[in-house]
Amino acid sequence: MRPTIAPFPAARPRRLRASEPLRALVRENGLSREDLIWPIFVRDGEGQLEEVTSMPGVMRRSVDLTVEAAAEAAELGIPAICIFPYTDPSLKTEGCEEAWNPDNLSNRAIRAIKQQVPGIAVMTDVALDPYNINGHDGFVQDGEILNDETIEALVKMTLAQAEAGADIIGPSDMMDGRIGAMRAALEDAGHRNVTIMSYAAKYASAFYGPFRDAVGASGALKGDKNTYQMDPANSDEAMRMIARDLSEGADMVMVKPGMPYLDICARVKTMFGTPTFAYQVSGEYAMIMAAAGNGWIDGEKAMFESLVAFKRAGCDGILTYFSPWVARLLKEG
Repeated sequence: MRPTIAPFPAARPRRLRASEPLRALVRENGLSREDLIWPIFVRDGEGQLEEVTSMPGVMRRSVDLTVEAAAEAAELGIPAICIFPYTDPSLKTEGCEEAWNPDNLSNRAIRAIKQQVPGIAVMTDVALDPYNINGHDGFVQDGEILNDETIEALVKMTLAQAEAGADIIGPSDMMDGRIGAMRAALEDAGHRNVTIMSYAAKYASAFYGPFRDAVGASGALKGDKNTYQMDPANSDEAMRMIARDLSEGADMVMVKPGMPYLDICARVKTMFGTPTFAYQVSGEYAMIMAAAGNGWIDGEKAMFESLVAFKRAGCDGILTYFSPWVARLLKEG
């Protein structure tokens, strides 16, 4: 697009900024409750609610309180929640068998939510790190993250979640070829309508630290994830990963983290025109909350500005820990 603009003073762009009604009329992007997915951390027990120290206002909830959170999300008009388990360390092994246990924490939460709040979509996480004693997303052998063997486990995990009632499968592992294997397994098992939102462009980022605290993976991680998550310097590679995952059967794709990678979000939407999401990750949330808590920024304004940036970049939706806060404000007017 090549804009046409008259010379000054015939053109005074400030005319359209002169009042809120005028600004609203020409606003190019907006944020709605339907754009939100709320990530929720689930822990064992009953009636358990504990704050994640590095994420002010974010809680780990037992299954019963997770169901209450799902009901709150539905009442606020948030269309989907995403479940992440805080797994008991005693259940973490090198074989990660708990990952596909039909009665593991995530699957119990999915069933409880779908029974009591059937109208909300439930998204899950597919990766081995919550169940791996090594803290990695895949099996580890002699320091190497095994790709093909990990995919076999991820397929079993996917099917267990689909059987529990998951609506959206979210593979966050970054193993090569896992989307095709998951899609084929879902089709063969009769789960044709279960959707896949692939973490297709997931970067090896420093912004994940508070999340690892939230799921209890910080102390377990041995080494780093640079051999399977993407180099933050790369952009073209992200396009190749998106193309691959779409060709293997992904219904939606995700860029993670969010704000430092808005250029990737924009390229994905422009190049592929596919449903595109971003994850405003724990570190992004924690920075805004910490600055707001110290009185350095207006937290509410910073929250809205950060979320509108995703829409401006072309995202169809955002996974954000701010979901209930922003949904409540949008509902109130």
